[in-house]
Amino acid sequence: MMLKTSNISAKSFFISALKRNTILEDRKNLLLQIAEAIAKEYTKNEVVNLNFICTHNSRRSQLSQVWAFLAAHYYKLNINSFSGGTEVTSFHRNTVKTLQKAGFNFQLEDFSHQNPKYNISYSDSRNTLLGFSKLYDDVVNKEPFIAITTCNNADENCPFIASASHRYHLPFADPKSSDGSSNQEAAYLAVNEKIAAEVGYIFAAVKEIIS
Repeated sequence: MMLKTSNISAKSFFISALKRNTILEDRKNLLLQIAEAIAKEYTKNEVVNLNFICTHNSRRSQLSQVWAFLAAHYYKLNINSFSGGTEVTSFHRNTVKTLQKAGFNFQLEDFSHQNPKYNISYSDSRNTLLGFSKLYDDVVNKEPFIAITTCNNADENCPFIASASHRYHLPFADPKSSDGSSNQEAAYLAVNEKIAAEVGYIFAAVKEIIS
């Protein structure tokens, strides 16, 4: 079953996010540090694996993985995006909804009430991304990888990640606090757009460095 609830193009949402979001100087410096590490590894190996890590692997890490999937195609970079957590929960339904509204399609690959698996795509994608909640060291997450923690708890709970060639802490606001409120849709959209913009900034910088 294909799940789609938007007429917008994911690529259009991505380009709009890049234009609309203002990134502060300190944050730009962090994004450039990450880009430089990716570019260095890319130049050496011609491929890079990114693993976005958040405690429950249900919201911010999933959003980051999905936008990195699109950004790799957009900038024509051989970069694989993965995500994981320190606990397994599920790809939260509100995360799915906000990505659908941004133009992504979700095809149920394996139904589970607790933790369904989705094949994720968008109108111009050449392939699909498998999305579900898992531990950061799950077998589907290719090693070695650059670890990017997206929430404070994951940063605190993962003091050492053996498979990581580099590790960076890039926290985003947690939209979970808005669940069930009148502000839910706006809160998820804001985080979704910010992650799209900052992931895009990193990938654009990688492209520029290696060119």
